[in-house]
Amino acid sequence: MSSAKEVTVIGAGIIGASIAWHLTGAGARVTVISDSGAGGVATPNSFAWINASWGNPETYFRLRRRAMAEWTRLAKDLPGLPLAWCGGLCWDMPADELEAYAAEHSSWGYGIERVGRDRVARIEPNLTELPELALYVAEEGVAEPVAATRALLADAERRGAKLATGTVTALVRSNGKVTGVEMSGEQLTADEVVIAAGAGAPGIAETVGVKLPIETPPGLIVHSRPYKKLLNGLVLAERLHMRQTAEGRIIAGSDFGGADPGENAEDTARELFKATKAMLGGAEGLELDFHTVGYRPTPVDGFPIIGRAEGMDGLYVAVMHSGITLAPAVGLFAAREILDGERDPLLQPYGLGRFSQ
Repeated sequence: MSSAKEVTVIGAGIIGASIAWHLTGAGARVTVISDSGAGGVATPNSFAWINASWGNPETYFRLRRRAMAEWTRLAKDLPGLPLAWCGGLCWDMPADELEAYAAEHSSWGYGIERVGRDRVARIEPNLTELPELALYVAEEGVAEPVAATRALLADAERRGAKLATGTVTALVRSNGKVTGVEMSGEQLTADEVVIAAGAGAPGIAETVGVKLPIETPPGLIVHSRPYKKLLNGLVLAERLHMRQTAEGRIIAGSDFGGADPGENAEDTARELFKATKAMLGGAEGLELDFHTVGYRPTPVDGFPIIGRAEGMDGLYVAVMHSGITLAPAVGLFAAREILDGERDPLLQPYGLGRFSQ
């Protein structure tokens, strides 16, 4: 890999941090620009579930499975990364859909176990509502999103990356190639610019005529004050998804992407927290601390946009909803493609060009 390439990464969420870390480790000179500091905007509002779970065609499942393996590799390369393979319990679909999902994903090699009430109670003894049937995947996990992002950025900085705070107002283009960015009235040059700015990505790309078909639906998640251990892993129940963080906070949404905030987010948060507390035995002293409303950068077909913008040299795009799961694989693959021109086959379905076909 070339040690001389100058790469600017726009965005300091988990995707931008992973790409910057992998690029720096491969010898590139990297500058990370963020207007919100380490962690970005979407990452702090993430449920942070690492999985290759339901709703995936097999091609996307294979990418997510690879990403789960890359989390293990990343944790070895960066000791202390806040990662836990805590397992996930799921019963948020009708029984026939659970069975179909289990059969399909099991045939692909996903470690799904069908469990009844007694086993559910042993896995999560503090649940007050127990399903007759649930699916358990012991290999699913969580990463503490902001802490993981900060760890990646700090190690990248230790290796020579530069971290800059500011707002990118435009990309700089010369002779059909992106050659840098405008920030705070200055132009910063680069051999390649990576847009990993989540919900802010379309506006930045538009400055050079590149359209990113992305939606940004809101998702509300409630966060309790730190509390004694009530949950061992992820719980994806019919009307509530929840987990407990490393510092003891219970976080929950009506699904892992968060609840619809409705007309009054405060009222929605209170009702959601009330339901969360009712579902946990021993939660009498559990208190709501705050809620977040995150705007999830979601390509219109639901799948990631990862790769160079066609017809615009010097510009690489990495925008997706499942950023926590995909981050280590996207960082690895993007670094290889940017520095060597080597595109991993797992990324083939996820280029921006698919929207113009």
